[in-house]
Amino acid sequence: MGFLMDGLDPEEYDRAYTDRQLVARIVRYFRPQARKMAIVAGATVLASLVDTAVPILIARSLDRLQANPVLSSLAGLAALISLLSATSWVFNATRRWLSTEAVADVVLHMREDAFDAVTARDLSFYDQFPSGKIVSRVNSDTQAFSQVITLSMDLLGQILLIILLISYLSFVSLRLTLILLGLAPLIVVAALAFRAMARRTITASRRVNATVSSHIQETISGIGVAKTFRRERAIYEEFLPVNEQSFQVTRRTRFVFSSIFPVLNMLAGIATALLVYFGGLTVQAGALTAGGWFLFIQGLQMFWFPLTSIASFWSQFQIGLAAGERVFALIDAEARVVQTGAEVIEQPRGDILFEDVGFTYKQPAGDELTGADRELPTANWVLRAFNLHISPGETLALVGHTGSGKSSIGKLIARFYEFQEGRILIDGHDIRALDLGAYRARLGIVTQTPFLFDGTVMENIRYGRPDASDAEVEQVARHVGGGDWIMSLPRGLATEAGERGANLSMGQRQIVALARVLLQDPAIVILDEATASIDPLTETLIQEGLDEVLAGRTAIVIAHRLSTVRTADRIVVLRQGEIIEQGDHEMLLARGGHYAELYNTYFRHQSLEYIEGVAAL
Repeated sequence: MGFLMDGLDPEEYDRAYTDRQLVARIVRYFRPQARKMAIVAGATVLASLVDTAVPILIARSLDRLQANPVLSSLAGLAALISLLSATSWVFNATRRWLSTEAVADVVLHMREDAFDAVTARDLSFYDQFPSGKIVSRVNSDTQAFSQVITLSMDLLGQILLIILLISYLSFVSLRLTLILLGLAPLIVVAALAFRAMARRTITASRRVNATVSSHIQETISGIGVAKTFRRERAIYEEFLPVNEQSFQVTRRTRFVFSSIFPVLNMLAGIATALLVYFGGLTVQAGALTAGGWFLFIQGLQMFWFPLTSIASFWSQFQIGLAAGERVFALIDAEARVVQTGAEVIEQPRGDILFEDVGFTYKQPAGDELTGADRELPTANWVLRAFNLHISPGETLALVGHTGSGKSSIGKLIARFYEFQEGRILIDGHDIRALDLGAYRARLGIVTQTPFLFDGTVMENIRYGRPDASDAEVEQVARHVGGGDWIMSLPRGLATEAGERGANLSMGQRQIVALARVLLQDPAIVILDEATASIDPLTETLIQEGLDEVLAGRTAIVIAHRLSTVRTADRIVVLRQGEIIEQGDHEMLLARGGHYAELYNTYFRHQSLEYIEGVAAL
């Protein structure tokens, strides 16, 4: 059992809902479908009435035929039964058609809500939780959720049918009906016994499916790296225990759900045998006609199916509830980044001020650090009591060893993460009070590995401004790198970028990313090691584009290249989240401090003087 549940613990944002809460949530999704559901309910009632009328008609006809067997009566009975069956089919088809539409609409809106929640989560959410598991909730769990809705639809018809059957069976033979009602709870109790087990197993099943999806997605995303290091066999062997766990959990789940109906049918068979015996004694005593006995047995067979369906409903209901619970937990997950207002800066200047900012990635989702939590170990704080002012139009370079806090500063300016202490002001406005959509519309970010979508190069450049004309896109594209790079594309800007930009070189992807930012015309630009993955020749080609992007804008440059550091107005040197030096390139070199050490270690070999010196040797 331990093996089955290893690694299947709930996510941090998961929460437990009662059946009442889940059902109430489902009802809210169904409110727009009230008209369809009313028609479905009417069709269900009519179909149940017709289905009940058929055995009653046969029983009455049997009694009449015993007294006066006439061929025409048989023909009329067959015709009437055919008509009733056709009518029942029409009602059931109407019910199925409209209920399918209603279910599809509910799942559609639920999936939209789940996807909206996914896009609303901040980046820290995706740092903590595997994307494959999130995809599973949006896709697979919403589909599984539709099962509970379909079951709920069928339940109404089954309940109506039972009520009608009991009403008539009590009229036929009250004694046998009382015996029937005395036996029915045995089936209900047996079905309810599966309830808790079913909820646990199906929840584990949904989690293990999400784990498999996450593992496969991660493997496919990194297949290039795996092949480079010849790790195909290793990742296959890593998949085996994950797949084995899925097999075991799924087998256990199937066993639980496949065993319920045989058990219920066995109990129903025993109950039927008892009622046949007592019914036969009643006929022999003359208290019941043969047609009435047939009607009772026929009605009994019709009674057991909806009863077992209703009884097993609570166990099967757990499939949909478990899936719904996972989807609702995703929708209800509390965001870390919470805006307190929606202020819009009409003409942003790009003045940025950090005031005693404290930031850690270790904060639990939805919680605030208070009391003893604020005494986190120093190593857990990326920034602590951090102060920095970036003037409008200034190009600021951040340098430092890995883990010094360079990228974190850029992410905080972009409002991708929530800081726990202090304030960040943009043009004098608290960043937490800004309208994020309007703010980010004037914020341009270029990362070390730019992400391009599957589409043309022109579509990728236009991504930040969908309303931009082709002429505007082309004009911006020619500003970056002198436009020569466009000639190297097979179809110019109409060239397909491919998935993640696979059809373009790294340098071309970076140029597209720069053009995308330039088209957006941001007031603040963040270059997060934007040229670290580019060869020196390509860097030279796009330096002109960088100058165009940075001109007249506030720029935060996180760089591993000498060219982007030397041209900065100010260089800030970081170590473990603290500013230890700042100034321009020449000043810091002359000081001979940590920057000079970094320069000699990482940057000096990129300088023209160094290259010429090596060539002279």
